[in-house]
Amino acid sequence: MSVISRRAFLGATALSVLAACTATSGADGPLVLPGDRRIGQVEAGRRVTGRIRPVTLTAMAGQVDLGGPVVTTWTYDGVLPGREIRATAGDVIEARLINRLPTDTSIHWHGVALRNDMDGMPGLTQPPIARGTEFTYRFTAPAPGTYWFHPHTGTQLDRGLYAPLILDDPDEPGRYDTEWVVVLDDWIDGTGSTPDDIFAALRRSAGHRMSMHGTDDAGDRSLGGHAGDVTHPYHLINGRIPTAPVTFTAKPRQRVRIRFINAAADTAFRVALGGHRLTVTHTDGYPITPVDTDALLIGMGERYDVLATLGDGVFPVVALAEGKGAGAFALARTGAGAPPGPESRPPELAGTIAGYPDFESAASVALPAKPPDVVHRLALTGGMMRYDWGIDGRAGDLTTRERIQEGQRVRIEFANTTMMWHPMHVHGHTVQLSGHGPRKDTAIVLPGKTLAGEFDADNPGQWMIHCHNAYHAEAGMTTVLGYHT
Repeated sequence: MSVISRRAFLGATALSVLAACTATSGADGPLVLPGDRRIGQVEAGRRVTGRIRPVTLTAMAGQVDLGGPVVTTWTYDGVLPGREIRATAGDVIEARLINRLPTDTSIHWHGVALRNDMDGMPGLTQPPIARGTEFTYRFTAPAPGTYWFHPHTGTQLDRGLYAPLILDDPDEPGRYDTEWVVVLDDWIDGTGSTPDDIFAALRRSAGHRMSMHGTDDAGDRSLGGHAGDVTHPYHLINGRIPTAPVTFTAKPRQRVRIRFINAAADTAFRVALGGHRLTVTHTDGYPITPVDTDALLIGMGERYDVLATLGDGVFPVVALAEGKGAGAFALARTGAGAPPGPESRPPELAGTIAGYPDFESAASVALPAKPPDVVHRLALTGGMMRYDWGIDGRAGDLTTRERIQEGQRVRIEFANTTMMWHPMHVHGHTVQLSGHGPRKDTAIVLPGKTLAGEFDADNPGQWMIHCHNAYHAEAGMTTVLGYHT
């Protein structure tokens, strides 16, 4: 079955399943579906500013210059990354999407705990947006933070359809002078293959890796095994290859807030700013007790906000493609001097790498301690040999629900039984990792390990949980978190 026909099949099947759910479905009561009146009631209870932030996005095919290589790909409005949407928490976002692609599409607002019928999951929360049609997403921006958006249709994530979504905090203390949004990506579209070609080849080859990743054994060790499934010919920062880097300009001694977003499909990045220490202040949009570090390891879908006081000169920003022997590159300039080249490997990359055990939620967002009302243990299953990635041995199952009720404290345990790492993403909620850990909606689960976290069930609907490796998700490492009455 082709990727496109498989996608259409899943969408039609899931919608049929949703339509079949009645007041008697499930032993625990009816599911709270996207059209349920409770969705609107919760939305009406969110804090609002009274402002509407309208935006129009056109998903289109065309050529993009990566800084030398010109590729034919799909983007929002012909630019890569797409133009940033910026609003304040409490604003209403009205995003009109015009689909000029040759196939259907969607938008998922990654990390935003928005109303369920605007989550952008075709077949689960909305029908696919067909070619030649349009759809308007309208929702209240519930919480400040660094987010982003991308399709939730097939392997479109591995094209150029992504952009930052920044929700400002009206109570932000503002302890910085300037800001830089840094979007990381791995790139293959228009270089002789498309993401659909790559996914089909992975399935045909029974999951043997597309090519060798190089000899960065340290990267493989940090991820507990193979770094990824695909070798991408380019790695980008803000849409540019290392030999044509973007340059951020500021003044010496200015304090910069850098918002890192990993929009890649298959690559974790180890990120450092040469000559500087970084102070991590937010994980996936939520504040933590600040932590100083030399570098960060950022999985697909994760975001980190950091602060740095800039020196005088020109400094490299290096994002190593962990375990793949390649990387992305940009420059931060505050003064005169010759810029370092893309081969730069600042010593900070080999220094301290802060991780989840080092982070603690800020008191303002920490969940109060209480025992969970329900525990869902999800086994991450499958492997490269059959390319049969799944959850609890099921691949792409949108009919089974991990059932919860509004008001419950829910514990999710991701038990990775595979030999690869998986960045697991929970839609509609931000999970606090065990104890007083950071709030995260996307988190790396290493092979053979279990990662647990909790959240309060306060956003009713039907929500995807999946691996944010685009190819693992398309192969079936997905399940559904289902509220019921």
